[in-house]
Amino acid sequence: MDRSNPYESAFEGYLQKQNLCYVAVDEGRRSMLGDTPVKNLDFIVLGANGRRLLVDVKGRRFPGGTPDKPKYTWENWATSEDLDGFRAWTEVFGPNYLAMFVFIYRIGPNVELPTPCVDLWTFREQTYLLRCVAFEDYLIHMKTRSPKWGTVHLPSAVYRDLARPFRYFSHVLKNSEEHVDGSNFDRIVPEFARFAVAQGGEPADSLAGSGF
Repeated sequence: MDRSNPYESAFEGYLQKQNLCYVAVDEGRRSMLGDTPVKNLDFIVLGANGRRLLVDVKGRRFPGGTPDKPKYTWENWATSEDLDGFRAWTEVFGPNYLAMFVFIYRIGPNVELPTPCVDLWTFREQTYLLRCVAFEDYLIHMKTRSPKWGTVHLPSAVYRDLARPFRYFSHVLKNSEEHVDGSNFDRIVPEFARFAVAQGGEPADSLAGSGF
């Protein structure tokens, strides 16, 4: 974790607010697996449901782009270094740990989201939205985004289907349920959260079709 990174600090604040046990991994030194350097994780989290979570935080803005040309897309790209590092860590920690990308979006001042909206989080006077994809699912569905920059992403429709609030992984998902799919999700999400989660953080009508 890099505490100078506002997104990672906001996520740590969220974990503290939820009273979750976690380890923030120091990014000051690159980890070594044998003789091979690997990208560090950001957090190791013990969920309220007992799930052991390996977290790589990805900070994004919504909307993106420029003030003159805002881009209403829920960016979810990652790098080949991210993928290689996560593959290595999942092998080290084993099947009892669930690896995930946490995409934490800094929400612009003029964006209206549905109410209630699960994992909409205000930290240091800034609003963030937390959405997550299990690493295994990301690997299955990812597409090349930029060969030049070595980046991949999930197409908008796929991301909309796979992305879940962080609370789904930390509070709802049971240890016995290894796969994050629609059938499991509909079956075990508490009724009070069903509407908000189904929205997936989708913006108000003025932003309809933005892809999340």
